[in-house]
Amino acid sequence: MIRLKNVEMEYDNGTRAIRGVTLTIEDGEFVFLVGPSGSGKSTIIKLLTGEVVPTAGRIMINGFSITKISGRQIPLMRRTLGVIFQDFRLIEKKTVYENLEFVMRAVGARPRDIKSRIDYVLDLVDLERKAESFPTELSGGEQQRVAIARALVNNPETIIADEPTGNLDPERSLELMDLLVKINQLGTTVVVVTHEKDLVDRFGKRVITIDSGHVVNDGVGGYVGGHIHG
Repeated sequence: MIRLKNVEMEYDNGTRAIRGVTLTIEDGEFVFLVGPSGSGKSTIIKLLTGEVVPTAGRIMINGFSITKISGRQIPLMRRTLGVIFQDFRLIEKKTVYENLEFVMRAVGARPRDIKSRIDYVLDLVDLERKAESFPTELSGGEQQRVAIARALVNNPETIIADEPTGNLDPERSLELMDLLVKINQLGTTVVVVTHEKDLVDRFGKRVITIDSGHVVNDGVGGYVGGHIHG
């Protein structure tokens, strides 16, 4: 579960990015986080991943209190999250398999668990035949599916996808969203940050709209006239 209560975030330069945000995302939900550029979406992602600490208010993520977390606990909290970036961030000199293996070794996974888990997630994202390929040998859509596999490989409770379709054409974007829906149906909470109106409209999921650091709408529906209507 993700819970923000009266969260404020003011950066050192005086920018108030988040202003009194309160929201809850239950285990197993699929949520779109939308809003115009500069609305505070990126700051919310940074707050959820522990990259920044709120100026005021409380944040709970999968049983961890971000506002009271110790340095020792941050890696444990981050293990409950899988983050998917727009620019993939794959290691180009490692194969697909090695990219995933690297992430599992970083958290101390046992060698016998590594192969079975990697085989499972590559099958899930339909890339089992690409295990020995390098990222530069893959299409953009395939690279993004590797990024999803990497986010899944340590079996997180929550996936956070930050503009995951930003570098993909509409057909690949739809395939990617279908994959995230499938992952959600397997029990993983999914939060997708996007500005792509057509995708949000198509899926009929819960949509949280942020504008000027406030939650201005929260419900099931799509973009209508620049706002979200349930």
